[in-house]
Amino acid sequence: MTLDCRLYLITPPSLPDLAAFGRQLARALEGGDVAALQIRLKDVPDDVVAAAVVALAPIARAHDVALILNDRPDLAARLDCDGVHVGQGDTPYATARKLMGKDRMVGVTCHDSRHLAMEAAEAGADYVAFGAFFPTTTKDAPIVAEPDILSIWQETMEAPCVAIGGITAANAAGLAASGADFLAVSGGVWAHPEGPDAAVAALNAAIAEGLATRG
Repeated sequence: MTLDCRLYLITPPSLPDLAAFGRQLARALEGGDVAALQIRLKDVPDDVVAAAVVALAPIARAHDVALILNDRPDLAARLDCDGVHVGQGDTPYATARKLMGKDRMVGVTCHDSRHLAMEAAEAGADYVAFGAFFPTTTKDAPIVAEPDILSIWQETMEAPCVAIGGITAANAAGLAASGADFLAVSGGVWAHPEGPDAAVAALNAAIAEGLATRG
């Protein structure tokens, strides 16, 4: 069982002012350890997605943060992203892997299903994502996952698991304790009243608290 858990940031669902968000992102990354940033922009033209990648990639890479694009392995490969994340209704894993190649990451949403997660991991996914664990306004998440799915996954599988859905500094410790390798957070960082850097610091403190109790 791994004894590590890191933050995985997800952008807000729209980025009308890329320069302003770039400043927010840089501030967030000054707050503490972050493993990855997923650019998640649904139902927008390709040039909008590309502009976001071009603007945010240098900020992420300056802090050694992996840049992951949601849903679009074709664009992720063309724009030299570090990885792509696909949902059950998005591009199939096999297609995403063919487009991304073996050296870039492909992660897969698995909701509350160990069966889907095992299929993805056995196919070669670099990580699986479970959730939503808590109510979220960032995306439509009708499925609720229980923390024990993280514990069971850690005991039986090697592929890293990501917990997603409504995660904040107030509830992150339990998910870290249960076995999450990464905590995917969006609103819990960008909507934090004290700013994204304070949010990242608080989330890292919560993760450390949870890991201290992980057995």
